[in-house]
Amino acid sequence: MPHADAPRTEGAALVSHPTPLGTLTLAATDGALLYCAFGAPEEVRPRLAALPAAPEPDSGAARPAEAVLDEARAQLDAYLSGRLRQFSLPLDLRLATPFSRETVSALPDFVPYGTTGTYGALAGHLGRPRAARAVGTALGANPLCVVLPCHRIVGVSGRFTGYAGGAAAKEYLLDLEAGQRRPQGPRGRP
Repeated sequence: MPHADAPRTEGAALVSHPTPLGTLTLAATDGALLYCAFGAPEEVRPRLAALPAAPEPDSGAARPAEAVLDEARAQLDAYLSGRLRQFSLPLDLRLATPFSRETVSALPDFVPYGTTGTYGALAGHLGRPRAARAVGTALGANPLCVVLPCHRIVGVSGRFTGYAGGAAAKEYLLDLEAGQRRPQGPRGRP
């Protein structure tokens, strides 16, 4: 479903994307997905306005932001319907702090599809074994949720703690990846 009319804010195209989990707001620059999170577009606009300038893309290599958004929407839909296990989108992590960037970048390898890990184990993986709370804070600020799978990190007891989309969305995503859920929303929404 093309979205060539996606409004631009400070050099990024911005759209709302309905999913079985609720509406995700997506933002992209020419060449990369910049933001994927629950909430309204108005919530990300101030962050986009304060965004540091992007490096110049290689001539001819960058796809227009609208094309990146179209691909992100298609991959999110495929993932949420159980047809995709790994995202292959160009990502731009300028909205993340350096520690958050390091933390969320480690997620795809640390917790592959269908697995979970703990905040403490991820902190240890990052070489900071006493930074479990900092890891939790970094994951809470993940600008690319679902795509960079912070939902796969659980409390040491296995509890579903702290997810921007709520506990029901986290449970839905984990059940979907474990093959225990048909692709529908957390409250039975198709």
